[in-house]
Amino acid sequence: MRTPRAGSRPATVPLAAAFLAVALLIAGCSGTPTTDAGTTSGSPSAKVSAPPAHAGVDYQLGGAYTPPKGVLVVSRDHTASPAAGLYNICYVNAFQAQPDAQKEWDADLLLRDGSGKVVMDDDWGEAMLDIGTPGKRARIAKKVDGWIDECADKGFDAVEPDNYDSYTRAPHGLLTAADAEAFQTLLARHAHARHLAVAQKNTLELAKDRKRVGLDFAVVEECGQYDECGSYVDAFGDHVIVVEYTEKGMRKACAGWGDRISVVRRDLDVTPAGQEGYLRETCDSY
Repeated sequence: MRTPRAGSRPATVPLAAAFLAVALLIAGCSGTPTTDAGTTSGSPSAKVSAPPAHAGVDYQLGGAYTPPKGVLVVSRDHTASPAAGLYNICYVNAFQAQPDAQKEWDADLLLRDGSGKVVMDDDWGEAMLDIGTPGKRARIAKKVDGWIDECADKGFDAVEPDNYDSYTRAPHGLLTAADAEAFQTLLARHAHARHLAVAQKNTLELAKDRKRVGLDFAVVEECGQYDECGSYVDAFGDHVIVVEYTEKGMRKACAGWGDRISVVRRDLDVTPAGQEGYLRETCDSY
């Protein structure tokens, strides 16, 4: 995770049938893949649709606002409501506890070092969750699945589980890539059962396993800045959403991939429109 996150966790009604018809039309026109969830270990027998490729996108984790003209895909925190008539991605902090929510977790589900101290992601002030055993993964997934259910009930189209890469920040040996993939598989299976597509958030090193885990598209921060966009495209095709935070990263992402995948630049705090510090740019500006 390379950006601040907003919010924590609840339900409006699903989108109307008329919107579903529009979504299907968009998918057909843009080559949106329909995933037969039964083809991956992370998915039961349901069909989900990834976001339309190379579509206008807005990243609204800092707070919901009216999407700018030309936007077809919006990502919002799961406490927000989806934007009417658009493809909506629902953000959940799945692998770590929000800064104000550590006490909402059972003490034994917080990752602890050899001295019993809770392991923190110091960049964000978040306690890491202990996904190191099947039993703990199941208990943590039950809570996260509740948020995923809220996303589905509100009418979101996909879920974006954040901090897939948290195992890389844990002290050596406490968590592994296999632990992360096993937990993500549980979440993907539940999300697919609720007819939600599932995004891989960053974590390039695990992109090779995305089909086995059950991941349908990618939401990537700063792949232009770090020369990673091509590798994500290799794994996910054109169904990659890029969020850049610097002019340099945006120029590189647009120059290399702006004609194939969705690219947007936001301010680092993903500030809502109309507030000081708000910035949103597209490749049309570069």
